[in-house]
Amino acid sequence: MIHVTDQGEMYVLKENKKMQCGYTTGSCAAAAAKAAARMLLTQERVDQVDLMTPKGILLHLEAIQPVFDRQKASCAIRKDGGDDPDATHGMLIFASVEFTDGEELVLDGGKGVGRVTKPGLWQKVGEAAINRVPREMILASVEEVRREYHCTRGMKIIISAPEGEKVAEKTFNPRLGILGGISILGTSGIVVPMSEAALTASIRLEINMYREQGADYLLITPGNYGESFLKEKMDLDMSHSLKCSNYVGETLEMAVDAGIKGILFVSHIGKFIKVSGGIMNTHSHQADCRAELMAAQAIRAGADLETAQRILKTLTTEEAVDILLEKQLCSQVMEIVTDRVYRYLQHHCQGALETEAILFSNKHGYLGETKGAQEMLKKFVIKTE
Repeated sequence: MIHVTDQGEMYVLKENKKMQCGYTTGSCAAAAAKAAARMLLTQERVDQVDLMTPKGILLHLEAIQPVFDRQKASCAIRKDGGDDPDATHGMLIFASVEFTDGEELVLDGGKGVGRVTKPGLWQKVGEAAINRVPREMILASVEEVRREYHCTRGMKIIISAPEGEKVAEKTFNPRLGILGGISILGTSGIVVPMSEAALTASIRLEINMYREQGADYLLITPGNYGESFLKEKMDLDMSHSLKCSNYVGETLEMAVDAGIKGILFVSHIGKFIKVSGGIMNTHSHQADCRAELMAAQAIRAGADLETAQRILKTLTTEEAVDILLEKQLCSQVMEIVTDRVYRYLQHHCQGALETEAILFSNKHGYLGETKGAQEMLKKFVIKTE
């Protein structure tokens, strides 16, 4: 739930901690376009603009660098990501509005706003990466000003972000085939700190894009460790690879919805030891029983009580693997772990996907794999002429 104070402060409570909300690049673009349209029609400077977001929260935003003449006007809104780890926080999002010969409103992206180069996204190839809701917000905001001043002249709206090309390197855009800048995003107009919904939505978008490109099989890692292991240790085609973060179960569900045939997970043991216990959200706030599961699988492999107790005292799975190697139990335990990983992945997706997994340790490298992993690996072999 978003709380709004009388002073306009927006925040949410997470684990009894107040965290500031922000507003999206879509809200910035819409507000800048609204202010620019007003300056163009009134020929008066605008220093603050009000914007009603799809969330129903009214924003009061400062118009930065307002410039206007009788043919064109422009200004910027500074992006505020609140307490969210947002790559676009602090950026200036500009909008320019100029008269055209027709009566229509035309919207496009300028410098620093990416262009779509691959099919599978909402926009067509070649279009500016301005998502549906922000596009609607921008056009509605300018239309509101046109109606207010009884204007029927056509207008061209250009959204730009001078720092966009550099900042985009820190986002999903290069993986999605959006080149040259950031995307103008947001479905509610408000940025909620550490939003799981935003992260899972980006995973769904990437899965759907790959499916649209014809991908039947996906190569998925929970995070940076898995991606690094793939790049350094395995010579594979990474064109249909993505990160699922902690959302193993939701990723399976999204892949089924998209019509994907199979997934090969490549994961650090610290994440997928949890999956061997049926845990499909591997965040430590959801479940942190790595030592318990490592000990349980070791007992299944024949470990004695002393070994199990040592494993239970470990703080990391890397320490636990050290103990298994010392006791010459690692291969037996990994066989049990990967078998259980396979069974729980299949149980979660109800057999609607082929699921395989390869597990590794940062210290010791490859640890084990499910029985069909080698066969699925063939789907990702780099093809040579």
